[in-house]
Amino acid sequence: MRSRTASVPRVAKVAAALLGLLLSLLSFSTPAQAAPTGFRIENGRLVEASGNDFVMRGVNHAHTWYPGETQSLADVKSLGANTVRVVLSDGHRWTKNSAQDVAGVIAQCKANRLICVLEVHDTTGYGEESAAGTLDHAADYWIGLKEVLAGQEDYVIINIGNEPWGNTNPAGWTDPTIAAVKKLRNAGFTHTIMVDAPNWGQDWQGVMRANAKSVYDADPTGNLIFSIHMYSVYDTAQEITDYLNAFVNAKLPILIGEFGGPADQYGDPDEDTMMAVAQQLRLGYLAWSWSGNTDPILDLAIEFDRTRLSSWGQRVFNGANGIAATSKEATVYSSGGGDTTPPTAPGAPTASEVTSSSVKLAWSAATDATGVTGYDVVRVSGATETTATTTTGTTATVTGLAPSTAHTFAVYARDAAGNRSPRSATVTVTTSPGGSPSACGVGYRVTSSWPGGFQGEIVLRNTGASAINGWTLRWTFPDSQRVTNLWGGTATQSGSEVSVAAASYTATIPAAGSVTLGFTATRSTANPSPTAFTLNGATCSVS
Repeated sequence: MRSRTASVPRVAKVAAALLGLLLSLLSFSTPAQAAPTGFRIENGRLVEASGNDFVMRGVNHAHTWYPGETQSLADVKSLGANTVRVVLSDGHRWTKNSAQDVAGVIAQCKANRLICVLEVHDTTGYGEESAAGTLDHAADYWIGLKEVLAGQEDYVIINIGNEPWGNTNPAGWTDPTIAAVKKLRNAGFTHTIMVDAPNWGQDWQGVMRANAKSVYDADPTGNLIFSIHMYSVYDTAQEITDYLNAFVNAKLPILIGEFGGPADQYGDPDEDTMMAVAQQLRLGYLAWSWSGNTDPILDLAIEFDRTRLSSWGQRVFNGANGIAATSKEATVYSSGGGDTTPPTAPGAPTASEVTSSSVKLAWSAATDATGVTGYDVVRVSGATETTATTTTGTTATVTGLAPSTAHTFAVYARDAAGNRSPRSATVTVTTSPGGSPSACGVGYRVTSSWPGGFQGEIVLRNTGASAINGWTLRWTFPDSQRVTNLWGGTATQSGSEVSVAAASYTATIPAAGSVTLGFTATRSTANPSPTAFTLNGATCSVS
């Protein structure tokens, strides 16, 4: 729902034996926790039972308010989604969805080869919204559905409660969240559990961010993922990259469980960055919402009609880093007898419109029995590949390249089942010498530090009269600093020299505009700042 503004001495042997007996007796009264049999968390990533990463690409659907719109799941799937988050009610605020109804929803998800995230919406805004229910009540609802949910661990993720705390005392979110997770585990649930943030899901006061590790550690199975809802609070690239990278760096699983794009009275969310960073970090996202919103500006499909996508719907499904280009079907469906035949390899790409920082690539289409849904353009360096961009068509422009440099590219095709083709032949392109921007400025600062490391911020300003389209920023660290992670671009480091190529969402800097990069790095005792920066070979002023 649209939201508002981390060698025993002999004498001890008898004691050890008694301790063993005590632990054995205690085991009879403590419920044993089975290992997850379906989805699980490994090294901060959501993976399927097969061990493959699963990146959610899908939408939210308001089933509890529109139970007759049963065609919606098939329509969402037809547009490329691999997941749907289904709104349910535990009966506290809206009409309770019965066990039979929920079983039907799960069956429809499976029939349409979708992963089903089920959520209780009645908890929305608790503490500020007087009509909201508690997470404890929601946990009881899930326990009441145990017979329906048992055995569905490969297909169903349980989102305990939607936005389960408002803006009033959001610090109160932590303990009830831990209690609800433990209640479900003690009841024998091994499903992946999803927990939403406070502050109407947006966590603008950082309560979930600060307490995520304690919540995660409280789950005896370690099978828990965090969900942030991104609306108007997230209107800058820096806010989005900072938040998501905080979890990734801590190896805590996270996805964007809801997000909006259209501007309204609360602000203008930066959906382009949300989708780009989610793709860069391989994190899930679920757009709000399919149809039926009180504010129709958030409807992806007009009046539940898949052939009448709104501009918001076109952006989510068919835009850059959208569902059609980036979604991969869960392997549980392919392993169950679905499509396992990959597309043919695309034709060798050809290059045109080569500049100092970009190139346009084109290739002949791949073929597939069920249809090609997208292409991945990769940069090739020896045995290493990195994704440059994704597209649903047979052309793409790659930006953020270093000038006067040879770049090698190839293309893969994907089908609706997520099968990936063999790689195409490669093409090597040398970018032209870097053109100097009319003027540039750099602001560098350390935002926090700790023994052996620090976090920094770089504001890159275009102080000229025309836009900068594609850039590479370079500097030299004066000491032994070394970048460990950077967002807003792609960093490479050789010795003390650092080079950052623009990301797709930071490649253009309008006249008088700026972009912000953030990074973490290691350091020695001293941490002096670099004193010189160049942009596309031109020297920038430093402030």
